[in-house]
Amino acid sequence: MSTGPAISIRNMVKRYAGEKGESGKLALDDVSFDVPQGGIFGLLGPNGAGKSTLINILAGLVKKTSGTAEIWGFDIDRDMRNAKRSIGIVPQEVVFDPFFTPYEVLENQAGLYGVPKSMRRSMELLRAVHLEDKKGAYARTLSGGMKRRLLIAKAMVHSPPVLVLDEPTAGVDVELRRQLWELVEEMNSEGVTVVLTTHYLEEAEQLCERIAIINHGKLIANKTTRELVDMAREKIVVLTLDRDVEALPTHPAFLKCETVGERMIEITYDMDRINAGEVLTLIQGEGFAIVDVSTREADLEDVFVSLTSSARQAA
Repeated sequence: MSTGPAISIRNMVKRYAGEKGESGKLALDDVSFDVPQGGIFGLLGPNGAGKSTLINILAGLVKKTSGTAEIWGFDIDRDMRNAKRSIGIVPQEVVFDPFFTPYEVLENQAGLYGVPKSMRRSMELLRAVHLEDKKGAYARTLSGGMKRRLLIAKAMVHSPPVLVLDEPTAGVDVELRRQLWELVEEMNSEGVTVVLTTHYLEEAEQLCERIAIINHGKLIANKTTRELVDMAREKIVVLTLDRDVEALPTHPAFLKCETVGERMIEITYDMDRINAGEVLTLIQGEGFAIVDVSTREADLEDVFVSLTSSARQAA
């Protein structure tokens, strides 16, 4: 049992080979962070940011250029066997033989990991992912959601303490996404550390306790989800007024003010410089009566866009 982080990455660099001796793409640029044990950890970033490269290095599919990585305390180079036994990877692609049944898929995968027959838990895993009644069906006959769940069971045949899900809900409908969320939370409640990459920011905000953001191969944030959301200091208030607005109100703390409908204005303001009550007082001071008001707090999407756009400008 490891007492340190579930995953520890230090100074990770991956540069792909270029053509004719030229320097290739730098996919990971001195990335360092830890994944704490027992939680659900989010790994976010735009397409091409380096997330999949990092996961493939942990899975042993891509060779890093430099740096170190440990999974459950086992170095991926010095103790590759135990490192691989400590992690299960659920890929984006649906990858298994369509002519095997779900039970056979799990039995074969357990055999590849050297799990003795007496210690295999194929039926237990099928029950866990709600596929017990499909144990004898050909995998090709399963629905898309069933195939996704089977991939999760396949990644757990060797009972790894760490499970990595790479875009598990990409392209699935809302109901299936909800079912997969519930399954992930169930597995986490049983002690499995989960690392989740996703493009759905509301998914990360709902599920993850801590989030790392990678952009252009660099780690640009690694904070608790609450800390990240608190980084957004903007707030939006939408006001319905008693008459038409000829000139939009101004204030140094207003980041944006625009007309969004008949007698409706939307004000984006800096919460560090002014509060909602002061905004309303200012509008009333200009002779308007406020008929209706609604506000929107900052969310993870606001922070993500802000951080990644700042990183682009710095690059």
